[in-house]
Amino acid sequence: MNKWYTAWLFLAPALIVLCVFFLVPVLAAFGLSLTDFDLYALADFHNLRFIALDNYLSLLRRPLFWSALRHTLYFVVAGMPLTIFASLGAALLLNSKLARCKSFFRTALFAPVVTTLVAVAVIWRYLFNARFGLVNYVLVSMGIHPVNWLGDPRWAMPTIILFAVWKNFGYNMIIFFAGLQSIPEELYEAARIDGASALAQFRHITLPMLRPTMLLVGILTMAGYFQLFAEPYVITEGGPLQSTVSVLYLMYSDAFKWWNLGVASAEAFVLFLLMFAVTVGFLRLMRRGERV
Repeated sequence: MNKWYTAWLFLAPALIVLCVFFLVPVLAAFGLSLTDFDLYALADFHNLRFIALDNYLSLLRRPLFWSALRHTLYFVVAGMPLTIFASLGAALLLNSKLARCKSFFRTALFAPVVTTLVAVAVIWRYLFNARFGLVNYVLVSMGIHPVNWLGDPRWAMPTIILFAVWKNFGYNMIIFFAGLQSIPEELYEAARIDGASALAQFRHITLPMLRPTMLLVGILTMAGYFQLFAEPYVITEGGPLQSTVSVLYLMYSDAFKWWNLGVASAEAFVLFLLMFAVTVGFLRLMRRGERV
């Protein structure tokens, strides 16, 4: 019995911190989502009313919420595979025997991860400027008509996705590189003796051995991309024509522009449920692939 008391005594500080800084705020936010807490309630709590699930039902009838949800899913579905492929490709190049100055390239490719997102986002705004941006200057010099990258709804989200891939792939690259380093070299030597090609080695050795790493990278990338906010906030401010408004951006607008904290809390929990459902589906898909 004394061992149990000792264990709980050591766990108590961590549990208290989790309860105070995680559990209590989550429960408070869920309680807010069941009320009409807004600027009037903030001024006088007598104006606060319990409205049950009305905030959630109003979201289902709100076209802007469905647009934000569609934009978020588009960002995840398009950005997540591109980020994983780019990071895996970079890790494979760094892990190859032909690569030189590996430390330099690891540092250079990881640099975008540690740079301030707002600073590099402002730089990208100038790079993709329709009138004097460097990207359009290169296109014009090649005889290609310039593109209104940030002012055209068709190109605004792809530009943000490209920025997110460039900004985040270095973090996943380091994880993949560590996974590649853990694969025994004897497996590749045996495969080469048996006459396996480089593609066959990648398919039958590298990919199966990287499956746990792929699962980790996929979950981390997906969770991060569902929380799309800073990129559209700095680069496009949700435009043009609200084509880059994400669920998190909409939640920010409702909470801190219009002070509809009840609606914003409901949006946060809908986003959480969506992330949870997609994560569970992704885990089942990966486990099904292991059994095949």
